[in-house]
Amino acid sequence: MQRSKTPFLAVRALGQRLTGDNMDYDALLEMARVRDLVLLGEATHGTAEFYRMRAEITLRLITECGFDTVAIEGDWPDAWRVDRFVQGEGTDDASSALDDFERFPVWMWRNREVREFIAALRRINATRPRQKRVGFYGLDLYSLYRSADAVIRYLEGVDPEEAALARRRYAALDHVREPQAYGYAAALGARPAAQAGAVRQLLELRAVESDYLAHDGTDALDAQFFAEQNAQVVVNAEAYYRGMFSSRLNTWNLRYAHMASMLFALARYRVRRGVSSKVVVWAHNSHLGDARATESRRRGEWNLGQIVRENAHDRALLVGFTTYTGHVSAASQWDGEVEQKWVRPALADSWEHLFHTTGYDRFFLPMQDDSSRALDEPLLERAIGVLYLPQMERQSHYFEASLASQFDALFHLDETSALEPLEPAAGWLRREGSAETHFM
Repeated sequence: MQRSKTPFLAVRALGQRLTGDNMDYDALLEMARVRDLVLLGEATHGTAEFYRMRAEITLRLITECGFDTVAIEGDWPDAWRVDRFVQGEGTDDASSALDDFERFPVWMWRNREVREFIAALRRINATRPRQKRVGFYGLDLYSLYRSADAVIRYLEGVDPEEAALARRRYAALDHVREPQAYGYAAALGARPAAQAGAVRQLLELRAVESDYLAHDGTDALDAQFFAEQNAQVVVNAEAYYRGMFSSRLNTWNLRYAHMASMLFALARYRVRRGVSSKVVVWAHNSHLGDARATESRRRGEWNLGQIVRENAHDRALLVGFTTYTGHVSAASQWDGEVEQKWVRPALADSWEHLFHTTGYDRFFLPMQDDSSRALDEPLLERAIGVLYLPQMERQSHYFEASLASQFDALFHLDETSALEPLEPAAGWLRREGSAETHFM
């Protein structure tokens, strides 16, 4: 079936060519001034330009629009160490502050662009009073054991008797230290589930919050909130890993519900800490674009972008990033070594291919007025996560999306480059070849 020319014409009319200077983001900042939540996506987890652009946009949102919180698609305890560095605390430098990101894929946060970004946040915070400093936090739920350990460490400092109780409540987790193994055994009934103890521990932390906060102001508030959110991670991660082996639960929905809960709890905490709580979120397009505008809706799946829109309405701004070709940092299998992989040119029935045909190699596309409705025609959209499997390009990396309903705005770059890990393996240094190599 021949594709309509209407979306092509709409992109030509609405697209604003990027020139490579900081003014490229002026239009987006105007859209963001009246928002409390700006969600910045990425089409891949391994594209240098996406990280660089999000960093530049975020720094301008902080310095010009009053944003004061950064939340990422990363685990809560890992990001907390970065926050301590950003706040000017501890002995870390910008590289070592990222050392707790040990879980695959480490390159997703342990890379040059993130290191430079958090160093810039620390410099900004050095000019601000403590209560007004920018924070850096994680929203994800994969840190089951590290979060349980963090709860116990916190309680050992404020309530040793409660720490002993926490060890007993988390005991059902301690026979193994591999969350999927725990989830499999618990789902089959081969071991007792830790659900009841994890929930009990979270409720106890909430019940005694006022006692734990009766000490030293901001320090106590920070420590108690860190512990409480770790306890929440344990509850939700336990349900997630157990749900992986149950046909009755959609674990993606569990994950997104957790991320949304963490985001809204973070916003409330930041207000208590004394700032306006205007939050910038960094995550993949597939997490931040409204799922109701994609084929996920037919499967009964939601995502963070949808939940945020349903709750924050026009106080939220959803921004996507796409590319047509180039190179990406990705693995070929789970827990595999990161490689520089060549990204095939986008499929002909995709949004990325349509963008390529406009002749605008780099552009910003606002999609909030009536003229953008032409961009709601359903086309394919590419998503590359931590794996890139070009031999299964269509099945693994594309989904159908109505763009103007999925995002409020979008940046497109025709050709992009691979994100450089802080400690690149030998395989990453050997950049994968060319179009001729892959189409032989």
